[in-house]
Amino acid sequence: MAEATSSVPVFDYTGVNANGERVKGRIEGDSVTSVRVVLRKQGIRPTSVRPYKPMTLFSSRQKPVKPVDIAIVSRQLATMLGAGVPLVQSLDVIARGADKKKLAELLDAIRSSIEGGRTLAESLAEHPKHFDDLYVNLVAAGEQSGSLESLLQRIATYKEKTEAIKAKIRKTMYYPSAIIIVAIIVTGILLYFVVPQFQSLFNSFGARLPAFTRLVIGLSHDVQSYWYLFIGAFAGLITSVGWARKRFYGFRYRTDQLLLKIPLIGPILYKAAVARFARTLSTLFAAGVPLVDALESVAGAAGNLIFNEATLHIRDQVTTGQQLQRAMNETRMFPNMAVQMIAIGEEAGSLDGMCAKVADFYEEEVDNKVDSLSSLLEPFITILIGIIVGGIVVAMYLPIFQLGSVV
Repeated sequence: MAEATSSVPVFDYTGVNANGERVKGRIEGDSVTSVRVVLRKQGIRPTSVRPYKPMTLFSSRQKPVKPVDIAIVSRQLATMLGAGVPLVQSLDVIARGADKKKLAELLDAIRSSIEGGRTLAESLAEHPKHFDDLYVNLVAAGEQSGSLESLLQRIATYKEKTEAIKAKIRKTMYYPSAIIIVAIIVTGILLYFVVPQFQSLFNSFGARLPAFTRLVIGLSHDVQSYWYLFIGAFAGLITSVGWARKRFYGFRYRTDQLLLKIPLIGPILYKAAVARFARTLSTLFAAGVPLVDALESVAGAAGNLIFNEATLHIRDQVTTGQQLQRAMNETRMFPNMAVQMIAIGEEAGSLDGMCAKVADFYEEEVDNKVDSLSSLLEPFITILIGIIVGGIVVAMYLPIFQLGSVV
């Protein structure tokens, strides 16, 4: 193994030896190509060869590959294929320019798989964590029809739009969570540190304290004595809800149903689900995927079990020959405007274009709703914290006021 201080370029590699075992190491060489040649001579089929980079304090933790990265790679790959660059070379160029080591390794693995004789879709399917069935099926359709470049452009647009919507939804959910967490932290600090200081003063009064003050002091005692139980219960509740959503279909269905009914947040989640439905259907239909198969994939990408079941119902109705807009109307899950626009698209033979317009409209609605919610919650946070702090302050000063009135 070569030392990192050598003047000759050093590369890290991973591969498979003659026994089918995964191996990795570090080797000197003039270039990635020459290293691959040397490794093949040694009986190792390289899957990844990257220039060695010394580990530093800030680079010791590798950044994970995110869906946004996949969207960018899809756009870059479509651009390079459109420019006439071969697929394998395109992947190599994108991998070299990747600023995340894990992303570069992922692209190297895909390229090596293609060099081994697999199609791009088959190579992507080997990495389900980053490329779901929808992505793989679209790429496969593009390869079969000879329109991989245009399909990758559509995939990139789809990924960018859906990730933007997800970001908005996360922002929507973070605000209420932030309010709750800040309120809990402020209350805990006051009860644990501030209230005991007043209690030592009240003990010298020798008089019965007001009921509100006794209540706050009691809560302070509980927080000081059992703070770990409060924290454990809160963490356990969050963990249990997440675990139950993954394990129990009925629980997830009820929580998804409840989320859609929460004031302010529910309408945003509803419009986002409609936008995701329309965007996914538009992308698949434009790629030449039959409507029934497209609806199957749309159900999987719904992100909400209520819309998942509604989409599967639509698929079943369409299979029997019913029009898409009638099937959508039967579920009573879609806004009238979306149903009417899709009906126009069906009649005009431009379903993909009309679905894209529906998606654009509701994505903009989500943007506006999230911005409005953000503006509304900022003063609400201030008021909530003011009520908590003010309530505790009033509770602590009530005995002092009463003492002053007696004097």
